[in-house]
Amino acid sequence: MLTLADVRDWLKSFGFAEHYYIGKLDNKEQKSIGVYQRKETGTPRITIGGLDNTRYDMKRISVLLHWNQNARETEEAALAFWEKLREVTNVQIGETHVDYLMLLVP
Repeated sequence: MLTLADVRDWLKSFGFAEHYYIGKLDNKEQKSIGVYQRKETGTPRITIGGLDNTRYDMKRISVLLHWNQNARETEEAALAFWEKLREVTNVQIGETHVDYLMLLVP
């Protein structure tokens, strides 16, 4: 099972930010990346034949980059991080092999 903590730890391996967290934090440090669970939509994905025949599942998360008070620097950091994630291939997060990252919002 893929957890938010697994994703946070995987993002740490990029060495991009200074602070990483999961869930809501009242006082975010500058140069931080947060990982949040997104609301699941629809019914669980189970193929015909049941769980034994279901090859993959999806985990919906949001990644928030909180950089600093300078809008230009924050946008540049967000775009650089977005590009790093777009280039990722052959992903292993914790004990879970990830076939596909779908980046929805730049």
